[in-house]
Amino acid sequence: MANIKSAKKRILVARTRTDRNKAVRSGVKTAIKKVYAAIESGDKAAAQAELAAATKTIEMAGSKGIYHKNNVARKVARISKAVNTMN
Repeated sequence: MANIKSAKKRILVARTRTDRNKAVRSGVKTAIKKVYAAIESGDKAAAQAELAAATKTIEMAGSKGIYHKNNVARKVARISKAVNTMN
């Protein structure tokens, strides 16, 4: 266990940031699942609406530094392709 005051604070800050990052990542996963659920139901309008919401969520996570920009681009490209190739 840390003895120095600044080290103790860093532990608390790291825990807080970890919890926040986990919450954001969970939100991104949920948004992606909603897109795929809309695709499975066959409702293109709903899928496009969910795609817009998911894209915003993913890009906000990327802007906060939770995801690398290439990871953000890959996630957005995959869900966009899935929606665009719907029948």
